[in-house]
Amino acid sequence: MKWGLTPQARIRAGTRAILALGFAGAVAIYLTARPPSGNPLGYDPLENKAYVHDLEVFGGKANVLVAEFRDWFGSLWHGRPLAFTVAVIAVLAAGAFRFFATPRPSDPEATHAAAVPDQPALPRRRLRVVNTPIRKD
Repeated sequence: MKWGLTPQARIRAGTRAILALGFAGAVAIYLTARPPSGNPLGYDPLENKAYVHDLEVFGGKANVLVAEFRDWFGSLWHGRPLAFTVAVIAVLAAGAFRFFATPRPSDPEATHAAAVPDQPALPRRRLRVVNTPIRKD
């Protein structure tokens, strides 16, 4: 089936389809997400000063930062924050699709050089082999 779309129109249609599906999925996730369940321990360990101090003693500041990053990154994949994560991934996927699907523009200098054969060619450089004397002509 031939639709008669130009390549640029196909790229725009593909980008819009990726965005529409991604945002539709994000809205569906947002509307059906349950509130986050409580921590099974009854508290968040990273809010406990003694726990954070022990993390810092055993692994330094980097250990505390990694623990906080893991907690934040893990929270992106549950509940309503997952909807925002899906929306951001859809935007990134659409941008990547558009970037890789768009053909590169032709080099104007290369087309100009091919179109004008009367231009003199650059002089050829003489290559010399290493450790050979140069002849004086």
